[in-house]
Amino acid sequence: MFRGRLAIVGCVLLAAAVAQAGEIKVHNWPVQYRYVPQEVTTIGVVMDVGFWIEIINQQDVIKLQQVTIHKYEGCLDLEVRCNFNLSFSCEIVPTGTVPGTYSCAFLNSDVDAPGGVSTLCAKLEDANIGSVPGGSVDVQVASVVISVVPR
Repeated sequence: MFRGRLAIVGCVLLAAAVAQAGEIKVHNWPVQYRYVPQEVTTIGVVMDVGFWIEIINQQDVIKLQQVTIHKYEGCLDLEVRCNFNLSFSCEIVPTGTVPGTYSCAFLNSDVDAPGGVSTLCAKLEDANIGSVPGGSVDVQVASVVISVVPR
């Protein structure tokens, strides 16, 4: 008879431990110098991950080099880290220091996560350098605005 009751109590405790689906059903709470915590359920933890991009060498500049008397070109390799596949685009904004026709373009505008290198080039055609003193060094003639979109 004692064995039968012991078997019933053991089955009840085993069923309570196995069937933990958000509730506990026991007659006596386990004690070991104090009440013993019992697992009730497991709750998942989720989060939304946003888009992230970092251009490592964004402090660098594009140095235009003379190609012909009125044409200048220059490129810069941008080191990119990101958590999504992206496409770059650019717009060039002249400062007005050297009049001419400015343009910019990416040689490889697509970058895949986790990052890579993209080459940005700027060009100045029909440059009128007559308004800038000869021998001037590192004259800022434009700024390139970089845009990005997921692809």
